[in-house]
Amino acid sequence: MPRAIWSGSISFGLVNIPVRLYSAVSRKTVRFNQIDSATGSRVKQKRVSAVDGEEVPYERIVKGYELPSGDFVTISDEEIAGLDPDAVRTIDIDEFVDLADIDPIFYDSAYHLVPDEQTAKPYKLLASAMEEAGKVGICHFVMRSKQYLAAIRPKDGRLLLSTMVYADEVVDHAAIGGFDLLDDISIDAKEQAMAEQLIATLDATFEPARHRDSYRDAVLELIDRKAAGETGEDLVPAPAPSSDKVIDLMAALEASVSAAKKARGRHPASGRGTAGAKAAKKAAKKSSKKSAKRTRKTA
Repeated sequence: MPRAIWSGSISFGLVNIPVRLYSAVSRKTVRFNQIDSATGSRVKQKRVSAVDGEEVPYERIVKGYELPSGDFVTISDEEIAGLDPDAVRTIDIDEFVDLADIDPIFYDSAYHLVPDEQTAKPYKLLASAMEEAGKVGICHFVMRSKQYLAAIRPKDGRLLLSTMVYADEVVDHAAIGGFDLLDDISIDAKEQAMAEQLIATLDATFEPARHRDSYRDAVLELIDRKAAGETGEDLVPAPAPSSDKVIDLMAALEASVSAAKKARGRHPASGRGTAGAKAAKKAAKKSSKKSAKRTRKTA
């Protein structure tokens, strides 16, 4: 059973709804330890002074902020604690906005908001009213001495909370450069139509379970094989990616559309009357007619 990482209440107007916060995502990253290849033992990291290389005891370590000059300003834990936001146990909804108004780039981590047993009705009422209005609640709250901006959105009668990054944390595309290359490019109408056809050919309903982390699966398979005694000499390296550049855009689009149609034709149950399904239906109809003719001749 997962444990709640925060508890408090949703607050808007004069309404307070107690809730518990649970992580909605469980990362499946494969983590490795650093091992000494000579002894097979784990390698530990030590905190050492950059001046003399001597190990520094934990009690002598303080926080320091590096200035442009290279000097450091040291800050004590007490000074930092004096700046911590008040650890109030409320998620304060500041406003309600349309979901479409929020650029996904602002979303960070997702959490489930679970209602308290005795206030489940106002929780359900809020979720239902937000879903009916198509609104998302923009809020702020404090967790682990940090103030978060967040969005509360309804989903199937429940409420989800997504922490968000602040506006000054989003990297402006103008600061990266390179996008000005697009200004002088003109799009041919035939290329546009072919690209739209390719998109239509690959159109589907999003089903999260269909997508897997193939790299993680391969790493775990490799670990299992090596744990079973397979040696490095038995492992086949993955082929290097092709460095060929696409020169003829139109030809590449046409080939992509053709390949996508063939792929769908091989899966008659993939969704929307594919080429394979039509061919199977036509063949069945033809076979039925031949059978009917043979029956009439026999009679």
